[in-house]
Amino acid sequence: MKVPLLDLKGQYKAIKEEVLNVTEQIYESQYFILGPHVQALEEQIAKYCQTAHAVGVSSGSDALLLSLMAADIRPGDRVLTTTYTFFATAGCIARLGAIPVFVDIDADTFNIDPGHMAGVIENMTRDERSSVKAVIPVHLYGQCADMEPILEIAAEHDLIVIEDAAQAIGSEYRGKRAGSMGLCGCFSFFPSKNLGAFGDGGIITTDSDEFFEKLKILRGHGSHPKYYHKLVGGNFRLDALQAAIVSIKLKHLDDWTAKRRKNVVLYGSLFTSEGLTDIVKLPLDIQDRHIYNQFVVMLPGQRDALRRFLGEAGIGTEVYYPVPMHLQECFDYLDCKKGGFPVAENAASNSLALPIYPELTDAQLAYVVEKIKAFYDAV
Repeated sequence: MKVPLLDLKGQYKAIKEEVLNVTEQIYESQYFILGPHVQALEEQIAKYCQTAHAVGVSSGSDALLLSLMAADIRPGDRVLTTTYTFFATAGCIARLGAIPVFVDIDADTFNIDPGHMAGVIENMTRDERSSVKAVIPVHLYGQCADMEPILEIAAEHDLIVIEDAAQAIGSEYRGKRAGSMGLCGCFSFFPSKNLGAFGDGGIITTDSDEFFEKLKILRGHGSHPKYYHKLVGGNFRLDALQAAIVSIKLKHLDDWTAKRRKNVVLYGSLFTSEGLTDIVKLPLDIQDRHIYNQFVVMLPGQRDALRRFLGEAGIGTEVYYPVPMHLQECFDYLDCKKGGFPVAENAASNSLALPIYPELTDAQLAYVVEKIKAFYDAV
């Protein structure tokens, strides 16, 4: 049996007619950049994320970069963020000449640990503390970070909060949607996301009228009106084609999320019935609504051997992420040491993502657990 980590062909089959119809409209219009399809998606996403505004952009990475630019993050400023994330979170900070300040994670959610965040600030010198301007919590794998203490710490130190919600559209924290709690939220429409385009794309949500207007200006090279530039921006515009496809998929998103969550329940039942829950630590629903962009388990060692075994059995897996940010070679200049962020380092060494996409069959899920059982029975 084959069980890929992700198979988007079934999803496409269900929406193929809608996609072909709207793409034909765009081809006929020859209106490819921004325009009515982008505006319509912005309004739909703002409503879905419970914010006043949304600004379509060229990728999730550019959503982060543009948000930092609009927040006036400059060279030498410090920005707190998790060490356990996709590279763009930290990379966009560094691209502006700002300094990423890494924080360890919570062992149950893989998200930034507010207690460690407070400790990192407390251990700074006065000059270092005065240069901290923002924090980027990441809602990793589809579950919101513990935002209440994060927002309290941010308010105490006058920090801007930019939510990296690239993997978390529709996730909730105490009744609030991801992307609605900080100054802004950054989302990715990369094809593998729960809400993916047919290429790159992203969006920024915000409740601030002033920030919304600044984002729109910076998105088009800082031009306002056209060819008049008070600000230096960039080319962060969203394609009409991608916006139209995401709009179609958005109508199905809650159904797809429900199916992912149904698969999580079945996984739990299967792991329990096979007696594996004392060996494999399953992800937990700590916050209100976990959308499971990934289903990541913690293992008692031999992660790479298990991954090879599953691959030979036709089961796709992935490691998100094998090297925390503080140990990436490009951040050697920050002088972080191995062992300095033990929870993140443990997750990097012992976590594994299993298939969770909505179109999986019960038989495929059972096969995944059966093969994991076979592996641990043999070692």
